[in-house]
Amino acid sequence: MKKVYKIFIPAVLVFLAACTTSIPIETKIPPRPAGQEDMLAFAAPALDTVRVGFIGLGMRGPGAVRRFTHIPGIQIVALCDKHEERVDSSQNILINAGFPQAAAYSGSDHAWKELCDREDIDLVYIATDWQTHAQMAVYAMEQGKHVAVEVPGAMDLDEIWNIINTSEKTRKHCMMLENCVYDFFELTTLYMAQQGLFGEILHGEGAYIHNLEDFWDHYEGDWRMEFNRKFSGDVYATHGLGPVCQALDIHRGDKMDILVAMDTKSVNIPEFLIQKRGVPPEEAYTFENGQNTMTIIRTQNGKTIHIQHDVSSPRPYSRMYQLSGTKGFATKYPVPGYALEIPQATLEGTPNLENLSAHRFVPEEIRRALMEQYKHPIQAELEEQAKMVGGHGGMDFIMDYRLVYCLRNGLPLDMDVYDLAEWSCIGALGRISIENGNAPVRVPDFTRGGWNKIQGYRHAMVSPTS
Repeated sequence: MKKVYKIFIPAVLVFLAACTTSIPIETKIPPRPAGQEDMLAFAAPALDTVRVGFIGLGMRGPGAVRRFTHIPGIQIVALCDKHEERVDSSQNILINAGFPQAAAYSGSDHAWKELCDREDIDLVYIATDWQTHAQMAVYAMEQGKHVAVEVPGAMDLDEIWNIINTSEKTRKHCMMLENCVYDFFELTTLYMAQQGLFGEILHGEGAYIHNLEDFWDHYEGDWRMEFNRKFSGDVYATHGLGPVCQALDIHRGDKMDILVAMDTKSVNIPEFLIQKRGVPPEEAYTFENGQNTMTIIRTQNGKTIHIQHDVSSPRPYSRMYQLSGTKGFATKYPVPGYALEIPQATLEGTPNLENLSAHRFVPEEIRRALMEQYKHPIQAELEEQAKMVGGHGGMDFIMDYRLVYCLRNGLPLDMDVYDLAEWSCIGALGRISIENGNAPVRVPDFTRGGWNKIQGYRHAMVSPTS
């Protein structure tokens, strides 16, 4: 039985009206500090060379270091990890790629601050455990650095508001490293949506369904298991949510308004703890995170989003990724497909369109032709190099390349600090819903009134004539 919600996050203010499920629970939106402005469409001065420092060289960090050696206009200045051998290993990546060795920081819990204090770094790239993301991002911005931080960018509402306020105050970017928005299918489908192939997008679905049984013992200090043990809610929503939010123009003409979360009891992880780690059953079954967590979100403009989280069931890996519009439908899992109400003239050079119907998926050859015709310009430019460099099939490389591209050209980043806030808040808000009998919860407007200032999500690009 779920416990009654307690105010464990100081920023949360639960109104008495929330005792009924018909009136959403609301959390406090702190006023914007005097003298600050929002970061919507913010573009920092262009950097001819982006000087980078990496913090965290365990699971994700070394891959990022290797990818950056393939990106023009960068200088890898510093490497940091608590473990010296990890720094040495990443130094070898630089040496093998023909790069000079970077300054090394290790052996101390505060070595990362020394890296952030350097005056010859423009961008701090954070690939540490979840609980350290926010404090590192805030400190780096306070030292005058742009920040790229792994997902989720923050774990509670206090951390989210602190990141937003610091970014606005320092006028420094804080981008969350959500790689799945650069998957080839997601990029192409987004471009199709932007060209109107699906009509008005009314509903989107996303998920993180990935059995982590083989991975639990590889997280240093057991940090991921511990977080799931202590907290309910979708604690890892960004992979599924990010691509859907871009297609729905969240805080670019629409905003998430109300969410409701539900979860099942947890069985597989408690059994794993009992059988593989010898944890007593009475302790193992105090596990808070549900085996399957479902979050339903309604937007200001009457759209809906469905997000799932399941890291322990024997289910095939899936991010779901579905878009449902008035003229068509797209899905990636388990098999990519499109169903479209579309005139033949829209398709150039495709096979016979006989039997094309929105009641079933278009034939495979037509799907391939559509994806080629509507290939996103970013993918068209980078696809071959991304496949060569790799990183989840190439999407990690595109993510890093675009980050550097925007910084070097003085453009708004593909994902801003409010994307970080919106995509990271689902765990904390879903927890409030679950612990209050699945009550509706209001999603804060993290832009504090600016969600309708920009109309439509677009990637910033340098004009060919500039």
